[in-house]
Amino acid sequence: MGALLLSFAGLLCAAEVVKVGGAHFPPYVVKSNLQESSGLLPQLLEALNQQQSEYHFTMLPTAIVRRFGDLQRGRIDMAIFENPQWGWQGIDAEAVDMGLEDAELFVARSEALRDQHFFDELAGKRLALYRGYHYGFAQFNSDPEFLTTTFNANLGHSHDSNLLMVLRGRADIALVTRSNLYDFLERNREYARQLLISERIDQVYRHHAMIRSGAPISAERFAALLEQLRANGELARIFSPYRIAVTSAAADSSAAEYAAD
Repeated sequence: MGALLLSFAGLLCAAEVVKVGGAHFPPYVVKSNLQESSGLLPQLLEALNQQQSEYHFTMLPTAIVRRFGDLQRGRIDMAIFENPQWGWQGIDAEAVDMGLEDAELFVARSEALRDQHFFDELAGKRLALYRGYHYGFAQFNSDPEFLTTTFNANLGHSHDSNLLMVLRGRADIALVTRSNLYDFLERNREYARQLLISERIDQVYRHHAMIRSGAPISAERFAALLEQLRANGELARIFSPYRIAVTSAAADSSAAEYAAD
């Protein structure tokens, strides 16, 4: 028994540790502290660790607004479920197409005579948005002052709270990721008929991993590990229940450098 424990410890010592930033954002990360964290990111890291022994992926708590600096300083090696347009310009990192797609939807309270045309025009409507997020309708400008003054937006730290603001009449429209919306409805089925969900999509998230220059793992190697999880069905097992589409990663852009122009 002692020999087995020593052998396991030796494998961990031999493995390169890859620090992955985890910011609270359900269902991707639910509570980013290491003792209580859950969600899709911990599941993905567990699957990556189980399939190989060359690297040991571990989640390190960060915040949505702090993750850029954490990666630049080397506090984390990788940020996952990203988009190169979300403020990564000018940061020395490589983008890996993960072959995972989510989307941002508009959600309003269902009312008599209210239909999809309610989402045609945002002017004059009270918006509930997630602080630090980049929205397509705002040209991906996440500056809080810009969003609050230009779009009459309330900026929060919880999609659930934003949806409840809509249900209680404190906001007209909330923007919510598809994965979080259907996770919310699964947990709160009584609200399903009370929400009007847009056919209009603010943006489709083609998820990427952003890997810093000098990280223990290369973009090419991480892309190969993801491809193994795609082939054996692990990505579908983890992400499909949350309506996150598992697609083929773009072969010609699986590792594309995203640095300053």
